[in-house]
Amino acid sequence: MNEKIERLTANIERSIIGKRSVILKLIAALLSGGHVLIEDVPGVGKTRLVTALSESVSGTCSRIQFTPDLMPSDITGFTMINPKTGESEFRPGAAMCNFLLADEINRASPKAQSALLEIMEELQISADGATYKLPVPFMALATQNPVETYGTYHLPEAQMDRFMMKLSIGYPEKTEEMQLLGGGFGKAAKLDPVMTLDDINDLRVRASAVRVTDGVKRYIVDIVNATRESEFTLLGASPRGSIALCTAAKSYALINGRDYAVPEDVRDIACDVLAHRLMLSPKGKSSFGDQISAMRHILGSTPVPAE
Repeated sequence: MNEKIERLTANIERSIIGKRSVILKLIAALLSGGHVLIEDVPGVGKTRLVTALSESVSGTCSRIQFTPDLMPSDITGFTMINPKTGESEFRPGAAMCNFLLADEINRASPKAQSALLEIMEELQISADGATYKLPVPFMALATQNPVETYGTYHLPEAQMDRFMMKLSIGYPEKTEEMQLLGGGFGKAAKLDPVMTLDDINDLRVRASAVRVTDGVKRYIVDIVNATRESEFTLLGASPRGSIALCTAAKSYALINGRDYAVPEDVRDIACDVLAHRLMLSPKGKSSFGDQISAMRHILGSTPVPAE
């Protein structure tokens, strides 16, 4: 593993115990220029994971608690008259940062949620006829609770498709939970940065240069097409999904210390990149219950190339 990536991973693990696989996928999304939705039950460390990542990199971080009264201008910013000069000026919103934590994103109204669409896709903010570029790198990290739907607004498919990955942390193992009880992790001590923004941008360039053979590309296309042709889906992954899978596989290969991607890189992250983009058919819902299980079936049914 790259020394800088190992240092970043180890620093995050000071705050999050036993979830190296999730941490590495989060870093892969960061190196790919993607955004991440973390969906899990309360109390497993969703917000802490995002905070640990942002604290480990010497960038700026903003946190928005998404609530029904949140306004789009709270996210994007607004234009106002400066009382001293009498001229209009733009006041940036919370999104003008390197890491944007959208906590409990499904509690805000669709109007507020839609403010993130341009931000996540175009990496810019449009207000009153002017366009403002976001800092580089920029990453949106959202959390939501899947078991409580009262007072929430389901994210539409168009917004779900903007997230490169949807991750779940899960409960800790018994030994890991013993560490939590005895290690003072409830205090959530602030972490020191171990990586600069220039380091992240440099690693992004290296990740984009990772080689992907035609055989691996065909494997990606086969998986994505299988999601579209499956009897268990009404809606398969979009072309944005296939691009995201290829880009994430390249970053995952770099994390694994290679300058070329292999089918295992694709398999390791395919469910995280594609499952949330699927809309299950009635047969898919009755057979699998959720998108992850259906995606695992599709992935298991797709032949793996030798190269």
